[in-house]
Amino acid sequence: MKQLDRELQRQRIAKALPFVKPGSHVLDVGCADGAVFRAAGDRITSGVGIDLQQPATWVGDPFELRVGEFPDVVEAGETFDAITMLAVVEHAPRDELEKWAKAIPDMLVPGGPLVITTPSPKVDEILHLLIKVRLIDGMEAHEHYGFDPRAVPEIFGGGRLQLAHRRRFQLGLNHLFVFRNEE
Repeated sequence: MKQLDRELQRQRIAKALPFVKPGSHVLDVGCADGAVFRAAGDRITSGVGIDLQQPATWVGDPFELRVGEFPDVVEAGETFDAITMLAVVEHAPRDELEKWAKAIPDMLVPGGPLVITTPSPKVDEILHLLIKVRLIDGMEAHEHYGFDPRAVPEIFGGGRLQLAHRRRFQLGLNHLFVFRNEE
């Protein structure tokens, strides 16, 4: 991962962490090498990271890595104080995201946040240019399919998950959504 990749990742994490209460047990979907846990320091006391690929390195205890598909690798009855999905939903097809949205309320404690970041479709063009000139590695940018961030509230909102916060950042090219589990 190049320096610019890390900086963009750092900014996403910085936008998400204020919505995670100190002392939380967190599920990070699309965790890569555990960057959210590493950046959180003492704010997150424990957690589970899920990714499709085994990272070259892992942040370590008290954070558990599970390689596999979400929500399949989450144990029945397992709950979390917060769930994060940073730069993840744009990689999954809508039917998969709808499956995730149905599973999340049972995994999230009442009042707990689901924090999602996703880029604007315009970012794909910028990423491909930055990859071409070798400023970034792009972290699976080839998997983006032009996901429209306006679909996030439609997919994840309603039922027990209620949209509590939404904003754009990084010059409007990224979106932050925070849902609360209203049980």
